[in-house]
Amino acid sequence: MPGDRPTLPPVRLPSEAELARDALAAPLLARAVRLARWAGPATRVGPGGELADEQLPAAAEVLGLGDELSEGDGEAYASEAWRVAVDTGLVEVDDPDENGGPDGAEPDAEGHVTTGEQLGVLTSGSPQDILSLWLDALDVVFADATAPVLDDLAAAIGDDGEIDLDSLDWDPELEAEFLEGVLGNLYLLTLAEGGGEGPVPLPVLAASMIVPEDMGEPTDDILEQVSEAMMRLDDQFRLLEPIGLVSYVPVDEALMVEGAEDAPDASLPVDEEDVTRYGMVRLTPLGLYGIRSRMLEAGVDAPAVGDLADKDAHALLDGVAHFPELSARAETEQWLSSRAPADAARELLAAARGTDPGAPLRRLHCQQALSLVGEEAESAVREVLDDAELGGLARVWLAELGAGDVPPPPESMIFWLAIDTIAAQLDAEGEPDELQELVEGLVGQHSGFFEAAWRVEHPATAEVLEAMGRLHRDRTASKDARKAAFKARSRA
Repeated sequence: MPGDRPTLPPVRLPSEAELARDALAAPLLARAVRLARWAGPATRVGPGGELADEQLPAAAEVLGLGDELSEGDGEAYASEAWRVAVDTGLVEVDDPDENGGPDGAEPDAEGHVTTGEQLGVLTSGSPQDILSLWLDALDVVFADATAPVLDDLAAAIGDDGEIDLDSLDWDPELEAEFLEGVLGNLYLLTLAEGGGEGPVPLPVLAASMIVPEDMGEPTDDILEQVSEAMMRLDDQFRLLEPIGLVSYVPVDEALMVEGAEDAPDASLPVDEEDVTRYGMVRLTPLGLYGIRSRMLEAGVDAPAVGDLADKDAHALLDGVAHFPELSARAETEQWLSSRAPADAARELLAAARGTDPGAPLRRLHCQQALSLVGEEAESAVREVLDDAELGGLARVWLAELGAGDVPPPPESMIFWLAIDTIAAQLDAEGEPDELQELVEGLVGQHSGFFEAAWRVEHPATAEVLEAMGRLHRDRTASKDARKAAFKARSRA
Protein backbone atom coordinates (compact mmCIF):
# COMPACT_ATOMS: atom_id res chain seq x y z
CA MET A 1 0.00 0.00 0.00
CA PRO A 2 2.73 2.58 0.71
CA GLY A 3 3.25 4.95 -2.19
CA ASP A 4 5.85 7.62 -2.70
CA ARG A 5 7.10 8.88 0.65
CA PRO A 6 9.50 11.61 1.72
CA THR A 7 13.07 10.36 1.88
CA LEU A 8 13.63 12.31 5.10
CA PRO A 9 11.51 13.11 8.15
CA PRO A 10 10.32 16.72 8.42
CA VAL A 11 12.48 19.20 10.28
CA ARG A 12 11.08 21.80 12.67
CA LEU A 13 12.84 25.11 12.10
CA PRO A 14 12.64 28.47 13.85
CA SER A 15 11.21 31.42 11.92
CA GLU A 16 13.31 33.01 9.19
CA ALA A 17 13.70 36.10 11.39
CA GLU A 18 15.22 33.99 14.19
CA LEU A 19 17.46 32.14 11.75
CA ALA A 20 18.61 35.44 10.23
CA ARG A 21 19.60 36.69 13.68
CA ASP A 22 21.57 33.49 14.22
CA ALA A 23 23.25 33.98 10.84
CA LEU A 24 24.35 37.52 11.68
CA ALA A 25 25.67 36.29 15.03
CA ALA A 26 27.81 33.53 13.45
CA PRO A 27 31.40 34.52 14.36
CA LEU A 28 32.88 34.14 10.88
CA LEU A 29 30.16 36.10 9.09
CA ALA A 30 30.25 38.78 11.80
CA ARG A 31 34.01 39.15 11.26
CA ALA A 32 33.54 39.34 7.50
CA VAL A 33 30.97 42.11 7.96
CA ARG A 34 33.28 44.09 10.28
CA LEU A 35 36.12 43.87 7.78
CA ALA A 36 33.80 44.92 4.94
CA ARG A 37 32.83 48.03 6.88
CA TRP A 38 36.45 48.74 7.74
CA ALA A 39 37.81 48.31 4.23
CA GLY A 40 38.11 51.14 1.73
CA PRO A 41 40.06 52.39 -1.29
CA ALA A 42 43.26 52.48 0.75
CA THR A 43 43.02 48.80 1.68
CA ARG A 44 45.83 46.93 0.00
CA VAL A 45 45.10 43.53 -1.51
CA GLY A 46 47.01 41.10 -3.64
CA PRO A 47 46.26 40.14 -7.25
CA GLY A 48 44.02 37.30 -6.04
CA GLY A 49 41.95 39.63 -3.87
CA GLU A 50 43.57 38.48 -0.63
CA LEU A 51 44.57 41.02 2.00
CA ALA A 52 48.17 42.14 1.63
CA ASP A 53 50.43 40.83 4.41
CA GLU A 54 51.02 44.30 5.78
CA GLN A 55 47.25 44.78 6.18
CA LEU A 56 46.68 41.63 8.25
CA PRO A 57 47.79 43.05 11.63
CA ALA A 58 45.41 46.00 11.25
CA ALA A 59 42.58 43.70 10.16
CA ALA A 60 43.19 41.47 13.16
CA GLU A 61 43.08 44.51 15.43
CA VAL A 62 39.74 45.56 13.92
CA LEU A 63 38.41 42.12 14.77
CA GLY A 64 39.71 42.34 18.34
CA LEU A 65 42.19 39.54 17.70
CA GLY A 66 45.36 41.45 18.48
CA ASP A 67 46.20 39.36 21.53
CA GLU A 68 46.50 36.30 19.32
CA LEU A 69 49.01 37.81 16.92
CA SER A 70 51.97 36.18 18.65
CA GLU A 71 50.83 32.83 17.38
CA GLY A 72 49.60 34.14 14.05
CA ASP A 73 46.03 33.06 14.78
CA GLY A 74 44.66 36.57 14.61
CA GLU A 75 46.02 37.13 11.13
CA ALA A 76 44.77 33.73 10.01
CA TYR A 77 41.27 34.52 11.28
CA ALA A 78 41.39 37.92 9.59
CA SER A 79 42.49 36.37 6.31
CA GLU A 80 39.69 33.82 6.49
CA ALA A 81 37.07 36.48 7.27
CA TRP A 82 38.32 38.65 4.39
CA ARG A 83 37.99 35.76 1.96
CA VAL A 84 34.36 35.28 3.07
CA ALA A 85 33.73 39.04 2.66
CA VAL A 86 35.11 38.97 -0.91
CA ASP A 87 33.43 35.73 -1.99
CA THR A 88 30.01 36.75 -0.67
CA GLY A 89 30.07 40.22 -2.23
CA LEU A 90 30.38 42.18 1.01
CA VAL A 91 33.37 43.84 -0.62
CA GLU A 92 34.34 44.10 -4.27
CA VAL A 93 37.92 43.75 -5.46
CA ASP A 94 38.54 45.00 -8.99
CA ASP A 95 41.08 43.18 -11.12
CA PRO A 96 44.53 44.78 -11.36
CA ASP A 97 44.88 47.28 -14.20
CA GLU A 98 46.18 45.22 -17.09
CA ASN A 99 46.69 48.30 -19.25
CA GLY A 100 49.22 50.01 -17.05
CA GLY A 101 48.94 52.63 -14.36
CA PRO A 102 48.50 56.36 -14.83
CA ASP A 103 51.06 58.30 -16.88
CA GLY A 104 52.41 55.11 -18.38
CA ALA A 105 53.36 53.58 -15.04
CA GLU A 106 53.77 49.83 -14.64
CA PRO A 107 50.54 47.83 -14.29
CA ASP A 108 49.20 47.64 -10.75
CA ALA A 109 50.01 44.41 -8.88
CA GLU A 110 47.06 44.85 -6.56
CA GLY A 111 43.30 44.98 -6.78
CA HIS A 112 41.16 47.94 -5.74
CA VAL A 113 38.63 47.59 -2.91
CA THR A 114 35.12 49.03 -2.99
CA THR A 115 32.01 48.41 -0.93
CA GLY A 116 30.02 45.39 -2.14
CA GLU A 117 26.30 45.50 -2.86
CA GLN A 118 25.67 42.69 -0.39
CA LEU A 119 26.73 44.89 2.52
CA GLY A 120 23.46 46.76 2.16
CA VAL A 121 21.52 43.54 2.73
CA LEU A 122 22.49 43.68 6.39
CA THR A 123 20.48 46.84 6.99
CA SER A 124 17.79 46.86 4.31
CA GLY A 125 17.42 43.21 3.32
CA SER A 126 14.75 40.77 4.44
CA PRO A 127 15.53 37.78 6.68
CA GLN A 128 15.51 35.66 3.53
CA ASP A 129 18.12 37.95 1.94
CA ILE A 130 20.35 37.60 5.00
CA LEU A 131 19.97 33.83 4.98
CA SER A 132 20.90 33.79 1.29
CA LEU A 133 24.07 35.72 2.16
CA TRP A 134 24.81 33.25 4.95
CA LEU A 135 24.36 30.31 2.56
CA ASP A 136 26.93 31.92 0.25
CA ALA A 137 29.32 32.16 3.22
CA LEU A 138 28.64 28.51 4.01
CA ASP A 139 29.63 27.60 0.44
CA VAL A 140 32.96 29.38 0.97
CA VAL A 141 33.65 27.52 4.21
CA PHE A 142 32.53 24.19 2.73
CA ALA A 143 35.05 24.66 -0.09
CA ASP A 144 37.78 25.36 2.48
CA ALA A 145 36.78 22.28 4.47
CA THR A 146 37.14 20.03 1.44
CA ALA A 147 40.44 21.54 0.27
CA PRO A 148 43.70 19.60 0.64
CA VAL A 149 45.36 19.58 4.05
CA LEU A 150 48.05 22.28 4.31
CA ASP A 151 50.80 19.75 5.03
CA ASP A 152 49.89 17.86 1.87
CA LEU A 153 49.90 21.08 -0.13
CA ALA A 154 53.31 22.02 1.20
CA ALA A 155 54.70 18.62 0.24
CA ALA A 156 53.31 18.99 -3.29
CA ILE A 157 55.14 22.27 -4.02
CA GLY A 158 57.82 21.65 -6.60
CA ASP A 159 61.21 23.34 -7.09
CA ASP A 160 59.56 25.89 -9.36
CA GLY A 161 57.20 26.92 -6.56
CA GLU A 162 54.16 25.49 -8.35
CA ILE A 163 51.81 22.97 -6.73
CA ASP A 164 51.91 19.56 -8.38
CA LEU A 165 48.22 18.68 -8.18
CA ASP A 166 48.81 15.23 -9.67
CA SER A 167 50.97 14.29 -6.69
CA LEU A 168 48.17 15.10 -4.23
CA ASP A 169 46.04 12.21 -3.02
CA TRP A 170 42.99 14.43 -3.32
CA ASP A 171 39.87 14.29 -5.46
CA PRO A 172 37.75 17.45 -4.99
CA GLU A 173 34.54 15.74 -6.07
CA LEU A 174 35.05 12.78 -3.74
CA GLU A 175 35.99 15.06 -0.85
CA ALA A 176 32.87 17.16 -1.35
CA GLU A 177 30.68 14.08 -1.74
CA PHE A 178 32.03 12.56 1.47
CA LEU A 179 31.45 15.70 3.54
CA GLU A 180 27.98 16.15 2.04
CA GLY A 181 27.25 12.55 3.03
CA VAL A 182 28.52 13.12 6.56
CA LEU A 183 26.38 16.23 6.96
CA GLY A 184 23.39 14.35 5.53
CA ASN A 185 23.85 11.57 8.07
CA LEU A 186 24.25 14.13 10.85
CA TYR A 187 20.99 15.74 9.67
CA LEU A 188 19.21 12.38 9.90
CA LEU A 189 20.72 11.55 13.29
CA THR A 190 19.77 14.99 14.56
CA LEU A 191 16.13 14.55 13.55
CA ALA A 192 16.13 11.08 15.09
CA GLU A 193 17.33 12.65 18.35
CA GLY A 194 14.32 14.95 18.51
CA GLY A 195 15.40 17.98 16.52
CA GLY A 196 18.94 18.53 17.72
CA GLU A 197 18.73 18.14 21.48
CA GLY A 198 21.71 15.80 21.75
CA PRO A 199 25.18 15.82 20.15
CA VAL A 200 26.42 12.94 18.02
CA PRO A 201 29.77 11.28 18.88
CA LEU A 202 32.28 11.77 16.09
CA PRO A 203 33.12 8.02 15.92
CA VAL A 204 29.44 7.23 15.33
CA LEU A 205 29.28 9.76 12.50
CA ALA A 206 32.49 8.51 10.90
CA ALA A 207 31.37 4.90 11.21
CA SER A 208 28.06 5.74 9.53
CA MET A 209 30.02 6.56 6.38
CA ILE A 210 32.63 3.79 6.54
CA VAL A 211 31.19 0.65 8.15
CA PRO A 212 28.88 -1.36 5.84
CA GLU A 213 25.38 -1.83 7.26
CA ASP A 214 25.55 -5.62 6.95
CA MET A 215 28.96 -5.90 8.62
CA GLY A 216 29.09 -7.61 12.00
CA GLU A 217 32.38 -7.02 13.78
CA PRO A 218 34.38 -4.33 11.93
CA THR A 219 37.75 -5.43 10.61
CA ASP A 220 40.99 -3.71 11.61
CA ASP A 221 41.14 -2.12 8.16
CA ILE A 222 37.65 -0.67 8.56
CA LEU A 223 38.48 0.62 12.04
CA GLU A 224 41.60 2.25 10.67
CA GLN A 225 39.52 3.99 8.00
CA VAL A 226 37.08 5.18 10.69
CA SER A 227 39.97 6.60 12.72
CA GLU A 228 41.36 8.43 9.67
CA ALA A 229 37.89 9.80 8.84
CA MET A 230 37.51 11.02 12.43
CA MET A 231 40.71 13.01 12.23
CA ARG A 232 39.70 14.55 8.90
CA LEU A 233 36.23 15.37 10.23
CA ASP A 234 37.77 16.94 13.31
CA ASP A 235 39.57 19.44 11.07
CA GLN A 236 36.45 20.05 9.00
CA PHE A 237 34.10 20.65 11.91
CA ARG A 238 36.59 23.09 13.44
CA LEU A 239 36.21 25.07 10.19
CA LEU A 240 32.42 24.71 10.02
CA GLU A 241 31.70 25.76 13.59
CA PRO A 242 32.54 29.50 13.20
CA ILE A 243 29.98 29.88 10.41
CA GLY A 244 27.30 28.66 12.83
CA LEU A 245 26.59 25.33 11.15
CA VAL A 246 27.50 23.13 14.10
CA SER A 247 28.30 23.18 17.77
CA TYR A 248 31.47 21.11 18.12
CA VAL A 249 33.56 19.67 20.94
CA PRO A 250 36.88 18.79 19.22
CA VAL A 251 38.83 15.59 19.61
CA ASP A 252 41.04 15.72 22.68
CA GLU A 253 44.47 16.72 21.39
CA ALA A 254 46.10 14.21 23.73
CA LEU A 255 44.52 11.46 21.62
CA MET A 256 46.23 12.76 18.49
CA VAL A 257 49.75 12.33 19.82
CA GLU A 258 51.38 9.62 17.79
CA GLY A 259 51.87 6.54 19.94
CA ALA A 260 49.45 7.66 22.65
CA GLU A 261 48.06 4.65 24.50
CA ASP A 262 44.45 5.77 24.07
CA ALA A 263 44.79 7.20 20.57
CA PRO A 264 41.92 6.15 18.26
CA ASP A 265 44.13 4.23 15.89
CA ALA A 266 42.36 0.92 15.52
CA SER A 267 39.34 0.79 17.81
CA LEU A 268 36.24 2.78 18.62
CA PRO A 269 35.56 4.23 22.07
CA VAL A 270 32.94 2.36 24.08
CA ASP A 271 33.18 4.02 27.47
CA GLU A 272 30.38 6.60 27.66
CA GLU A 273 32.36 8.69 30.11
CA ASP A 274 35.25 9.04 27.66
CA VAL A 275 33.31 9.34 24.40
CA THR A 276 33.34 13.16 24.51
CA ARG A 277 37.14 13.03 24.19
CA TYR A 278 36.66 11.68 20.68
CA GLY A 279 34.62 14.65 19.50
CA MET A 280 30.93 15.55 19.78
CA VAL A 281 29.02 17.42 17.10
CA ARG A 282 25.52 18.87 16.89
CA LEU A 283 23.79 20.73 14.08
CA THR A 284 22.50 24.09 15.25
CA PRO A 285 19.02 25.25 14.14
CA LEU A 286 20.84 27.38 11.57
CA GLY A 287 22.80 24.28 10.58
CA LEU A 288 19.60 22.31 10.05
CA TYR A 289 18.37 25.12 7.83
CA GLY A 290 21.66 25.20 5.91
CA ILE A 291 21.89 21.45 5.28
CA ARG A 292 18.23 21.30 4.29
CA SER A 293 18.80 24.16 1.82
CA ARG A 294 21.72 22.32 0.25
CA MET A 295 19.63 19.14 0.03
CA LEU A 296 16.75 20.95 -1.65
CA GLU A 297 19.17 22.49 -4.13
CA ALA A 298 20.44 18.99 -4.91
CA GLY A 299 16.89 17.76 -5.52
CA VAL A 300 16.46 15.84 -2.26
CA ASP A 301 12.96 15.71 -0.75
CA ALA A 302 13.62 17.31 2.64
CA PRO A 303 10.30 18.50 4.12
CA ALA A 304 9.94 21.02 6.93
CA VAL A 305 7.06 21.54 9.30
CA GLY A 306 5.01 24.43 7.91
CA ASP A 307 5.47 23.54 4.23
CA LEU A 308 1.80 22.50 4.00
CA ALA A 309 0.25 25.40 5.90
CA ASP A 310 -1.02 27.10 2.73
CA LYS A 311 -2.00 23.91 0.88
CA ASP A 312 -5.47 22.38 0.66
CA ALA A 313 -6.72 19.68 3.02
CA HIS A 314 -5.98 16.86 0.58
CA ALA A 315 -2.34 17.94 0.36
CA LEU A 316 -2.17 18.20 4.14
CA LEU A 317 -3.55 14.73 4.81
CA ASP A 318 -1.37 13.15 2.13
CA GLY A 319 1.66 15.15 3.26
CA VAL A 320 1.53 14.19 6.94
CA ALA A 321 0.71 10.57 6.16
CA HIS A 322 4.20 9.36 7.04
CA PHE A 323 5.35 12.14 9.35
CA PRO A 324 6.32 11.21 12.92
CA GLU A 325 3.44 11.83 15.31
CA LEU A 326 4.74 15.07 16.82
CA SER A 327 5.65 16.52 13.42
CA ALA A 328 2.25 15.59 11.97
CA ARG A 329 0.53 17.29 14.89
CA ALA A 330 2.66 20.44 14.55
CA GLU A 331 2.02 20.61 10.80
CA THR A 332 -1.72 20.15 11.29
CA GLU A 333 -1.84 22.81 14.01
CA GLN A 334 -0.21 25.31 11.67
CA TRP A 335 -2.68 24.42 8.92
CA LEU A 336 -5.66 24.85 11.26
CA SER A 337 -4.42 28.13 12.71
CA SER A 338 -5.35 30.10 9.58
CA ARG A 339 -8.82 28.56 9.08
CA ALA A 340 -12.21 28.80 10.73
CA PRO A 341 -12.80 25.56 12.73
CA ALA A 342 -16.05 24.47 11.06
CA ASP A 343 -14.76 25.27 7.56
CA ALA A 344 -11.53 23.41 8.27
CA ALA A 345 -13.46 20.36 9.50
CA ARG A 346 -15.61 20.22 6.36
CA GLU A 347 -12.54 20.59 4.13
CA LEU A 348 -10.76 17.79 6.00
CA LEU A 349 -13.75 15.45 5.76
CA ALA A 350 -14.12 16.11 2.04
CA ALA A 351 -10.43 15.38 1.49
CA ALA A 352 -10.69 12.14 3.49
CA ARG A 353 -13.03 10.53 0.95
CA GLY A 354 -11.65 8.26 -1.71
CA THR A 355 -10.89 4.69 -2.77
CA ASP A 356 -7.25 5.25 -3.75
CA PRO A 357 -4.50 3.43 -1.80
CA GLY A 358 -3.73 6.50 0.34
CA ALA A 359 -7.34 7.12 1.38
CA PRO A 360 -7.41 4.96 4.57
CA LEU A 361 -4.43 6.82 5.99
CA ARG A 362 -5.98 10.16 5.01
CA ARG A 363 -9.07 9.23 7.00
CA LEU A 364 -6.96 8.26 10.02
CA HIS A 365 -5.15 11.61 9.94
CA CYS A 366 -8.44 13.40 9.32
CA GLN A 367 -9.78 11.94 12.56
CA GLN A 368 -6.64 13.05 14.39
CA ALA A 369 -6.87 16.53 12.87
CA LEU A 370 -10.51 16.83 13.92
CA SER A 371 -9.48 16.09 17.50
CA LEU A 372 -7.36 19.27 17.36
CA VAL A 373 -10.37 21.27 16.19
CA GLY A 374 -12.42 20.02 19.13
CA GLU A 375 -16.13 20.44 19.70
CA GLU A 376 -16.35 23.21 17.10
CA ALA A 377 -16.11 20.48 14.47
CA GLU A 378 -19.17 18.60 15.80
CA SER A 379 -21.71 20.07 13.39
CA ALA A 380 -19.52 19.28 10.37
CA VAL A 381 -18.89 15.74 11.60
CA ARG A 382 -22.61 15.05 12.13
CA GLU A 383 -23.21 15.98 8.49
CA VAL A 384 -21.36 12.81 7.35
CA LEU A 385 -22.95 10.27 9.71
CA ASP A 386 -24.73 8.61 6.78
CA ASP A 387 -21.68 8.71 4.49
CA ALA A 388 -20.49 5.18 3.63
CA GLU A 389 -16.79 6.11 3.90
CA LEU A 390 -16.93 8.64 6.74
CA GLY A 391 -19.88 7.50 8.85
CA GLY A 392 -17.83 5.09 10.98
CA LEU A 393 -15.07 7.67 11.50
CA ALA A 394 -17.68 10.23 12.48
CA ARG A 395 -19.23 7.95 15.10
CA VAL A 396 -15.86 7.11 16.64
CA TRP A 397 -14.91 10.79 16.79
CA LEU A 398 -18.23 11.83 18.34
CA ALA A 399 -17.95 9.05 20.92
CA GLU A 400 -14.43 10.19 21.87
CA LEU A 401 -15.77 13.75 22.16
CA GLY A 402 -18.43 12.53 24.58
CA ALA A 403 -21.27 13.73 22.34
CA GLY A 404 -24.77 12.40 22.90
CA ASP A 405 -27.40 11.18 20.46
CA VAL A 406 -24.93 9.28 18.25
CA PRO A 407 -26.83 6.70 16.17
CA PRO A 408 -25.46 3.14 16.32
CA PRO A 409 -23.68 2.06 13.13
CA PRO A 410 -25.07 -0.68 10.89
CA GLU A 411 -23.07 -3.90 10.88
CA SER A 412 -21.78 -3.27 7.36
CA MET A 413 -20.27 0.04 8.54
CA ILE A 414 -18.57 -1.66 11.50
CA PHE A 415 -16.76 -4.13 9.28
CA TRP A 416 -15.94 -1.50 6.64
CA LEU A 417 -14.38 0.69 9.35
CA ALA A 418 -12.39 -2.29 10.67
CA ILE A 419 -10.92 -2.98 7.22
CA ASP A 420 -10.24 0.72 6.65
CA THR A 421 -8.53 1.14 10.02
CA ILE A 422 -6.22 -1.86 9.53
CA ALA A 423 -5.43 -0.70 5.98
CA ALA A 424 -4.41 2.69 7.36
CA GLN A 425 -2.20 1.13 10.04
CA LEU A 426 -0.53 -1.15 7.51
CA ASP A 427 0.24 1.84 5.32
CA ALA A 428 1.54 3.90 8.24
CA GLU A 429 3.66 1.42 10.15
CA GLY A 430 3.83 -1.90 8.36
CA GLU A 431 3.02 -4.65 10.87
CA PRO A 432 3.98 -3.54 14.39
CA ASP A 433 3.05 -5.34 17.60
CA GLU A 434 0.24 -2.84 18.27
CA LEU A 435 -1.43 -3.85 15.00
CA GLN A 436 -1.23 -7.49 15.98
CA GLU A 437 -3.14 -6.68 19.17
CA LEU A 438 -5.72 -4.71 17.17
CA VAL A 439 -6.26 -7.63 14.78
CA GLU A 440 -6.64 -10.20 17.55
CA GLY A 441 -8.96 -7.86 19.45
CA LEU A 442 -11.25 -7.37 16.46
CA VAL A 443 -11.45 -11.07 15.72
CA GLY A 444 -12.12 -11.83 19.36
CA GLN A 445 -14.95 -9.29 19.60
CA HIS A 446 -16.85 -10.47 16.54
CA SER A 447 -17.71 -14.13 16.10
CA GLY A 448 -17.56 -15.07 12.46
CA PHE A 449 -15.45 -12.00 11.71
CA PHE A 450 -13.82 -13.40 8.59
CA GLU A 451 -17.05 -14.74 7.14
CA ALA A 452 -18.42 -11.21 7.17
CA ALA A 453 -15.18 -9.37 6.41
CA TRP A 454 -14.48 -10.90 3.01
CA ARG A 455 -17.77 -9.45 1.73
CA VAL A 456 -16.79 -5.86 2.63
CA GLU A 457 -16.79 -3.53 -0.40
CA HIS A 458 -13.43 -1.94 0.30
CA PRO A 459 -10.48 -1.79 -2.16
CA ALA A 460 -8.08 -3.11 0.49
CA THR A 461 -10.21 -5.99 1.83
CA ALA A 462 -8.14 -8.84 0.38
CA GLU A 463 -4.84 -7.24 1.30
CA VAL A 464 -6.00 -6.56 4.86
CA LEU A 465 -7.24 -10.12 5.32
CA GLU A 466 -3.93 -11.51 4.09
CA ALA A 467 -2.11 -9.31 6.61
CA MET A 468 -4.45 -10.48 9.37
CA GLY A 469 -3.52 -14.05 8.49
CA ARG A 470 0.15 -13.20 8.97
CA LEU A 471 -0.44 -11.28 12.19
CA HIS A 472 -2.87 -13.47 14.12
CA ARG A 473 -1.05 -15.88 16.39
CA ASP A 474 -3.90 -18.42 16.53
CA ARG A 475 -3.43 -20.96 13.75
CA THR A 476 -7.13 -21.51 13.16
CA ALA A 477 -7.84 -17.79 12.94
CA SER A 478 -4.83 -17.30 10.70
CA LYS A 479 -6.07 -20.02 8.35
CA ASP A 480 -9.59 -18.51 8.33
CA ALA A 481 -8.10 -15.12 7.43
CA ARG A 482 -6.22 -16.56 4.46
CA LYS A 483 -9.35 -18.33 3.23
CA ALA A 484 -11.32 -15.10 3.55
CA ALA A 485 -8.64 -13.25 1.59
CA PHE A 486 -8.90 -15.82 -1.19
CA LYS A 487 -12.70 -15.38 -1.30
CA ALA A 488 -12.33 -11.62 -1.44
CA ARG A 489 -9.94 -11.83 -4.36
CA SER A 490 -12.15 -14.30 -6.16
CA ARG A 491 -15.18 -12.04 -5.71
CA ALA A 492 -13.21 -9.06 -7.00
